[in-house]
Amino acid sequence: MNAQSPDTAQSPDTAQSPDTAQSSVTVLGLGTMGRALATAFVAGGRTTTVWNRTPGKAAELVAAGATEAADLATAIEASDLVVVCLFNKDSVREALAPHVASLAGRTVAMLTTFTPADAREIAGWVGEHQAGYLGAALMATPTMIGQPEAQLFYSGPEDLFETHRETLSLLGTSTHVGAEVGTSALYETSLLTGMYAMFFGFYHGAALIRTGGVPAKEFAALAGPWIRAMTGSLDYAADFIDKGDYTTDVQSLVFNRSALDHIAHVSGDQGISPELPSLLREFMDRQIRAGHGADSATRAYESIARPQQG
Repeated sequence: MNAQSPDTAQSPDTAQSPDTAQSSVTVLGLGTMGRALATAFVAGGRTTTVWNRTPGKAAELVAAGATEAADLATAIEASDLVVVCLFNKDSVREALAPHVASLAGRTVAMLTTFTPADAREIAGWVGEHQAGYLGAALMATPTMIGQPEAQLFYSGPEDLFETHRETLSLLGTSTHVGAEVGTSALYETSLLTGMYAMFFGFYHGAALIRTGGVPAKEFAALAGPWIRAMTGSLDYAADFIDKGDYTTDVQSLVFNRSALDHIAHVSGDQGISPELPSLLREFMDRQIRAGHGADSATRAYESIARPQQG
């Protein structure tokens, strides 16, 4: 494995000091999110160069003070920090391949959704051309960019992150989460898992309560505070998971399975799909069949983490 191994992703020898590297930034990709990123950099006083494969999306940014590059090579060479916000790994390779040599001595901050394997592959590729690489997970909608509520997780060489911290922090709360470039992608995917599970729980509840004539808007006003209150139990559940000891004298798997039985039964009676509670019940059933019915309901985690043992 060469000196630019994606696991260690050494910074290029020509990496800039924090004082010089924070003055300019290039944004590649001007979709809704890319425009939001560039807007935050311009608002933060950075010399900002933008590029998009399809022209016509930079007018407002240019009016605000950004520079639209005539071509991708010019955009890359304008800045020490190159923020990439394209569709996926294939679009990144397609766009950068003709100009990848221009990345030498620069830092690529990859704000494109990648798998951990994607991040390691692209980090190795740009590393072969003497570029530094930071993987990034962007947990925000475009309207949140520039606000503390926007959470960004970066992985890769910590010195690269520190060099560009002030610029990257213009986008939101920015945190370095590890040297392995794929770690940020794991953060993103794990947090999205929780988000989608929450939304589908809300969808199921909205469908169920609507059979009683209650509109989704009214249900949302109740569900929001309830869900926020329940998040207080996450630390409690995490303690069981981290210790690997699910012994409890309250709220056992068997007890909680009966609640899912009830939800599935009422759902069927009301004419909506019982699939969601039935799926959750199956995770519990695997552990109950293995003799763990008296354990904490948190033990259902084992059915996900170790499916071969289910």
